[in-house]
Amino acid sequence: MAAEQWLLATLPTPTRERARVEWEQHEVALLPLGTLFSAVRIPGRLVAALTGSTEFSELDEFLHEALDGGPVICDPQYFRYYVLVPAGMPRTWSQAVDDWRALDVDCLGLGSFLGVPKVEAEACARTHTPYWSVPMDSPATLCRPLSVARLIAAARHCMTTEPSS
Repeated sequence: MAAEQWLLATLPTPTRERARVEWEQHEVALLPLGTLFSAVRIPGRLVAALTGSTEFSELDEFLHEALDGGPVICDPQYFRYYVLVPAGMPRTWSQAVDDWRALDVDCLGLGSFLGVPKVEAEACARTHTPYWSVPMDSPATLCRPLSVARLIAAARHCMTTEPSS
């Protein structure tokens, strides 16, 4: 429950109960980014290119290894991953983020919101409900920006060197 409390700390105290209700009723709560953490949105096709698979369980395992167990949310409806990173990453990595947009990768920070699944949602149960591809093991544990950048660079390389069909 410590991870849940940390996630809820992104909200003012009076609205935290609303987020708990959203988790109970919809399994996802909308949380603001840019204060405690930000998120890098990565299209699933990039992760699939690196693994040669589209099976969620295999992609989840790959991301766990590639990002050293840092937390990742999967949105299976749109086949996107949201890698949780330190709050300042959108500012400090702005040049890289600009380059990544050609791959449809974006870094979401202040002024953005993310649908965060309840902490227990650790498997793709339904095809449209977000879940923790890589669970948040403890509060404030985030993905290292350099690991995220290496993953994106590897995906870019993989996408540009794939043989044409």
